[in-house]
Amino acid sequence: MSAAESHQVPGMKFYVMVWIGLLAIVGFEVFLTYRNLPAKTLLTSLLLLSAVEAGLALMYFMHLKYERPRLFWSLIPTLIFVLFMMDHIWADAFRLINLRLPTP
Repeated sequence: MSAAESHQVPGMKFYVMVWIGLLAIVGFEVFLTYRNLPAKTLLTSLLLLSAVEAGLALMYFMHLKYERPRLFWSLIPTLIFVLFMMDHIWADAFRLINLRLPTP
């Protein structure tokens, strides 16, 4: 039996604890936005917290923690490629250039 097949699936209590942790991170993010922090500090802290939050959601709620590491790490270059294509190459990225807004 390989290591990937011998993992123990956590129970509902564990997933509720992860969910509460995600809610706590969101609450902390909201708390930070109401503080008068400099924009650079606020942006950096919110990006770091959202990366942690996304990582927790991916690992536990999408069950990527139990996948092979090779599969998980192959998703990151794929994501970067798709985001690059969406932003720079695909025709839909240029829709705002040709958009004509009505004049008031």
